[in-house]
Amino acid sequence: MILITDGGSTKCDWILLDQKGDVVLKTRTKGLNPAVVPDENIRERILANQDLLPFVTKITVVDFFGAGCGTKTPIRLLTRILSEIFPLATVSVNEDMVAAVYAATTKPGIVCILGTGSNSCYFDGTHIHNGIESLGYSLMDEASGNYFGKRLIRDYFYKKMPSQLALEFENKFNLDPDEIKNHLYKRHNPNMYLASFAEFIFTSKEVNGYFYKLITEGMLKFIEYRILCFKESQNVPIHFIGSIAHFSEDIIKDCMKPYNLELGNIIRRPIDGLIDYYRQNKLS
Repeated sequence: MILITDGGSTKCDWILLDQKGDVVLKTRTKGLNPAVVPDENIRERILANQDLLPFVTKITVVDFFGAGCGTKTPIRLLTRILSEIFPLATVSVNEDMVAAVYAATTKPGIVCILGTGSNSCYFDGTHIHNGIESLGYSLMDEASGNYFGKRLIRDYFYKKMPSQLALEFENKFNLDPDEIKNHLYKRHNPNMYLASFAEFIFTSKEVNGYFYKLITEGMLKFIEYRILCFKESQNVPIHFIGSIAHFSEDIIKDCMKPYNLELGNIIRRPIDGLIDYYRQNKLS
C-alpha cells in the first residue's frame, strides 16, 4: 500500500492507495510543518489519528510532501519519525511544491501555492526550479492566509478597516492586544494563528470594496515578487494551488490581465490531483 501525504501548516491530508490505485483511506491530521511544529508534536499529531494506526505495518511506501520540507534538516527529521511509525515502508520526504506541481500539470508552467503560506516555482516539464528562496511567514508569504490575517489585524488597530467591518471583526475574534502578542511571540504556530483571521475575508458572503482592495494588493505583490521573477512567465500558464487561490479566482484573473499572463489550473486541494498523478505514473 502507498501512503501519500500533503502536509501544510494548518492541516495534513493522508491518502492510502492499494496497488490497483483504489483509495483505501482518506484522513486528516493537524499540520506538520517542521519549521513551526516542535519535533515532539509531529509524532503526537500522527499517532493521534486512529484511522492510520491499523495500517502502520501494511504500508510499504510513504511519500510525504510538506510545507517547511525544502532543506536537509527537516527532511531528515520527518524521514526518521515516519520510518519509526511505519516500520516496513520506504519513506521519502519532499517539499509541498513538488506535490503542487504533480497536482497541477505535467507540462511546463509556473506553479504557485496560496494557502496558509505562499510559494512558487517554474516547472520545465521535468525539473522544478525555485526562483527565490522562501523565508517564511514573517518576511515573505505574500497573498497567503497569514499575510491577509496580518493585514486585517493591522488595519483594525490602525483604524483603517471600515467601521461596520471592524465591529464584525471584533465580534468574531479575540482582539485583546495581550492575547494577540501572546500567540505571536510566545506560542507555537504563529503563522497558523495569523492565517485563522483570513477566514473573515474568505467566508464573507460578498467581496466588498475593502476586501477586494486587500486581496488585490496581496495578489499584485505576489505576481511582482513570485511570478514575474521567472523569465518564462510570459510564455507558460500560471497554475495556483490552495484555498486562498480557490476563493480569489476572479481577482487573480483581474490582476493577471495587465501583465498579459495566462491563467492555468486553480486547484483547491492538491491531494486530489496527487491521486490522479499516482494512478497514471506510479501504479500503471
